[in-house]
Amino acid sequence: MRKTVFVVDDNDTNLSKAEESLEDVYDVMTIPSGARLFTILNKMKPDLILLDIEMPEMDGFKVLEQLRKDKEHKAIPVIFLTGMRSAEVEARCFESGAVDFVTKPFSTPVLLNRVRLHIDVHLLIKQHTEKLAKNHQNMIFILADMVENRDSGTGGHIERTSEYVKVIVAEMQKVGVYNDEVKDWDLEMMGICAILHDIGKIGVSDTILNKPGRLTDDEFTLMKNHASNGAKIISRVIERTGDDEFLQNALLFAEFHHESWDGSGYPHGHKELNIPIQGRVMAIADVYDALISERPYKPAFSHEKAVDIIMKDSGKRFDPEIAKIFQSINEQFKSVQMTIKGK
Repeated sequence: MRKTVFVVDDNDTNLSKAEESLEDVYDVMTIPSGARLFTILNKMKPDLILLDIEMPEMDGFKVLEQLRKDKEHKAIPVIFLTGMRSAEVEARCFESGAVDFVTKPFSTPVLLNRVRLHIDVHLLIKQHTEKLAKNHQNMIFILADMVENRDSGTGGHIERTSEYVKVIVAEMQKVGVYNDEVKDWDLEMMGICAILHDIGKIGVSDTILNKPGRLTDDEFTLMKNHASNGAKIISRVIERTGDDEFLQNALLFAEFHHESWDGSGYPHGHKELNIPIQGRVMAIADVYDALISERPYKPAFSHEKAVDIIMKDSGKRFDPEIAKIFQSINEQFKSVQMTIKGK
């Protein structure tokens, strides 16, 4: 499949020359300004951008700065085209995030080789990153399965709640609820983070996890430790591997999913907006699944009964804004259950 290259330059001669140099190998789109580039990016995404530095209104450095702020486009490799030749310009090119620069006037072999090199390198990096991410994800599922297999009463809970979280967050992003906090969240990553919300149950005894009946007060106290234990486990991983966006979010799902909006939850008794939003989202996903699942001490409630219970606890146990989101899309939760059951 042919790759696509955008050439952004306010000089028609440069655009034509670049197109002639690349068109036998790549699909080339010539673009006369930075502003026009961003309009086109809303409709299609290139594999590489050749970007002139010296342009009116928005020069190449400003264009690249804006590109790097956009999560959808920040990873696109950019090669600067420039007639300026100095160590200072070269340094600024790389400091701004460009992968390379080509001086003008350029020759066809040089331009073609530079473009081919960086498209190939970018593809290799992308493939390697995806492989690492897949291995990372597989390890997370293995850890989560270890927890779930010890707790015989929660079959499928981790997978279902992960999907519920994605459904809730997608709707929050759509309608703008807590927009500043969730607008840039990657749904797939958040779903994987949520998988680790019960990781702290590794430290809870099998006797308590699999007790065929209600827990005593002392047993429940021990069970409640799984939230803080989960945070400690993930914190130790962070200490060993370094700060990581994924792990930081996973920690918040684990530590705060049993906090309550009115402050009656655990382990910290935080209330309202002092509870991280990850915990407030996870609380609804977690409780809903517990309600529709059979337990030794209770039957499985119907979907409608579970929704009714959660909405009655809106403003008490649950964030009322997120509860409204849940109410508006609760039918999607039934679809999640059917999809997972059919696997």
